[in-house]
Amino acid sequence: MYASFRSIGAYAPKKIYDNSYFESILDTSDEWILKRTGIKERHIADENEFTSDMGVKAAEIAIERSGLKKEEIDLIVCATISPDYFCMPSTATIIATKLGLGNITAFDISAACTGFVYALSVARAFIESGMKKNVLIIGAEKLSAITDYSDRGTCILFGDGAGSAVISATENKEEAIIDIHTGSDGSYADLLMTPNGGTGSEHDELASETCFMKMKGNETFKVAVRTLTKDVVEILETNKIQSDKIDHFIPHQANYRIIKAVGDALKLKEEQVVLTVAKYGNTSGASIPMAINDIYESGKLKHGELMLLDAFGGGLTWGSALVPFAGK
Repeated sequence: MYASFRSIGAYAPKKIYDNSYFESILDTSDEWILKRTGIKERHIADENEFTSDMGVKAAEIAIERSGLKKEEIDLIVCATISPDYFCMPSTATIIATKLGLGNITAFDISAACTGFVYALSVARAFIESGMKKNVLIIGAEKLSAITDYSDRGTCILFGDGAGSAVISATENKEEAIIDIHTGSDGSYADLLMTPNGGTGSEHDELASETCFMKMKGNETFKVAVRTLTKDVVEILETNKIQSDKIDHFIPHQANYRIIKAVGDALKLKEEQVVLTVAKYGNTSGASIPMAINDIYESGKLKHGELMLLDAFGGGLTWGSALVPFAGK
């Protein structure tokens, strides 16, 4: 039995912060933001719109496109660093209830921007072990809730949204997920973190402002380019696949300069690289599935085409995956 990537869905809130918004609240400009990040706008959830709400909307689309009844889903894995609640209950259980699937295995994982690739690896393991048949994986983030809008180095980067996929068992090896690589290195934890009053924090970090994301931008950029390139080279070499055989290179949409540097290092053509960072910004665990959904809805993603996913995030974590699209 193999695991296949059966369908995709996504949701982005209606409210948009374009670069002019940041010009009005910070000492910055549209030109400066665009040059450094490639971001033009980012979607922002309403105050009463939670991470689970966005996850549900993306999940409903993915389930409908899969051709399954929602009752056939037997596991939900949600990747998020902006859950509805701190520690518990998990956002996945809230999503399950809102979908009307109360009696189901459901849990969250925390791998920051690599979360969707980690969730994909979990789904694959459950399916190939025979424990589950149809796994709903979700990357959902309300990063606006943990963003310091006085910090010019971070607030211009992040947006909200959700993406979801159904991963299903199949006997067709041509549809099977080919390979997934994941890794981490906690020695770089201070480059990108949210010091939010956990047991590893100082007492004064119980203050609300420490719930915001903190990033050392230059150091993170250098490590990201090096790590993403190395990981992609390794997964391609391991599976004896040339880069020109990749139909869609779908990296985490953090920063245009990072994506371009990795694409250039791999000698990928412009038409192979999927870019959505300009209109969504960095949506962490939701980034990759939202990008997949964009090319699906635009008609660019066809059944059988090979996707190469690549992500890097706080932890530090990273991951890559070679995934044929098994949807219609």
